[in-house]
Amino acid sequence: MNGMAKLEGSQGSVTGIVLIAVAGIAGGVLAPTLPGIDDVMSAPSQVWAGQATCVPTTPDAEGPFYKPNAPERTSIGRGLVISGIVRTVGSCAPIPGARIEWWQANPRGEYDDTHRASQAADREGKYRFETSVPGVYPGRPLHLHVKVSAPRHRPLITQLYPKPGQTEIAFDFILRPQ
Repeated sequence: MNGMAKLEGSQGSVTGIVLIAVAGIAGGVLAPTLPGIDDVMSAPSQVWAGQATCVPTTPDAEGPFYKPNAPERTSIGRGLVISGIVRTVGSCAPIPGARIEWWQANPRGEYDDTHRASQAADREGKYRFETSVPGVYPGRPLHLHVKVSAPRHRPLITQLYPKPGQTEIAFDFILRPQ
């Protein structure tokens, strides 16, 4: 089955031809416009030969409001839970202790220090973050900014786009080695 892969996500699995370039783009910037794509793009794909491979998470804009040294915390609000595993591209191996930084607009659509956090992934590369739904920032869809870094890997800056009414996001961050 040359070129065939099975993508598994929280909503089941999709089998078909995988175009890595399209998968990389859809996993980030286009994910908010493709129904169900975030469920399969954040999960590792299982190749029919049984060897796991991961597509790197697509970078997105840092924006003008990033500030380093956010407080260490796993919650800055209630209503939206984001969880997953930080992994390395290719083997999909978890990256223990990866640093994750979060920043977003408050419910009034303003960026403030209350809506910034940093955390470390656990020994299995897992993380869980709870926040309020980001406020509407003029000209942008609802979004959270994320920066993920780990030794011997390129830093990743990306954004997550919750849908209105969404209370959970399962998302694995896939980093490229340096």
